[in-house]
Amino acid sequence: MTFSAKFKMAAAGIAAAMITTMTAVPTVAQEVTLRLHQFLPPPATVPKAVLKPWGAKIEEATGGRLKIEHFDAMALGGRPPQLMDQAQDGVADIIMTVVGYTPGRFPRTEVFELPFMMTDSVATSMAFQQMVEEDFQDSEYNRVKVLGAWVHGPGVIHTGGGVSKLEDMQGLKLRGPTRMINNLLGELGATAVGMPLPAIPEALSKKVIDGTVIPWEVTPAIRLTELVGKHTEFSGKEALYTAAIVAVMNIDKYNSLPDDLKAALDANSGMALTKLAAEEMLAADAPGRGIAVKAGNDITVLDEAEVARWKAASQPVVDAWIAEMEGKGIDGKALIARAKELIAANGG
Repeated sequence: MTFSAKFKMAAAGIAAAMITTMTAVPTVAQEVTLRLHQFLPPPATVPKAVLKPWGAKIEEATGGRLKIEHFDAMALGGRPPQLMDQAQDGVADIIMTVVGYTPGRFPRTEVFELPFMMTDSVATSMAFQQMVEEDFQDSEYNRVKVLGAWVHGPGVIHTGGGVSKLEDMQGLKLRGPTRMINNLLGELGATAVGMPLPAIPEALSKKVIDGTVIPWEVTPAIRLTELVGKHTEFSGKEALYTAAIVAVMNIDKYNSLPDDLKAALDANSGMALTKLAAEEMLAADAPGRGIAVKAGNDITVLDEAEVARWKAASQPVVDAWIAEMEGKGIDGKALIARAKELIAANGG
């Protein structure tokens, strides 16, 4: 055999060995890290008790292949009203936001923010998620993937001067989180000032506002009970208001996930995430209220007769919303009926 032939045979053997070695190496499973952006500080209930445990559960379910990296308090930049666009544009993979921070873009969702619509916040959250699945995902959230939809516990009025009757609302400058809630505050006689939650402490300190409406759950995160000394609650089953909250994902990023990672994300999202968030937020109301009690703040609970006056005064907000929805080609009355039906079916 010639030297040339021996060389060719040796080269062929080496090539075959390399192919065998390469094919014998197991395929490395794809690992994905998703960036989650939201506006609340780390100690707040939602990041601490909802989003981070949720992310840890997904990481555990995927053997560490799907990780959630958390960016709290707008750490990736921008302002809270920009969060939804950040999810749509891919600036963040996942965001959590109050839907009403982007007013007018998700009109169907506003049904859950109508005055005295909410009874039990967990039941209302479950109804919200069900309506996302049967309608809203395709109709108004079609540019993102909704991972969970929920509402907070009963809204409370927090002021420096106190509110014990409807007339006390006249002329108060009150911060509201969303368009619908601001409409309600205006109808009740207050001057509504729209702003995201993180802006409340400075606005109170500078007397830009006289008070705010938020649930007890989030008051510790902004040390609210140190800034105002009077709080107004409502007796009865129905709450004055609540705000709609969602966690959504960039749709292209969601669709790009390997099937097994997508399945793990889905299994821990939807109603599972909705119930977790709603239950944790409601449970955190009591400790938040307890801080105000311990501080000696004044808590007024309006009786049923007074609450009835507030309900009557707020009805124009509902009527105006129905008319507005009709102008958009949306059956507002049907949405109200369906929301109430599902809230009741879920125990609310």
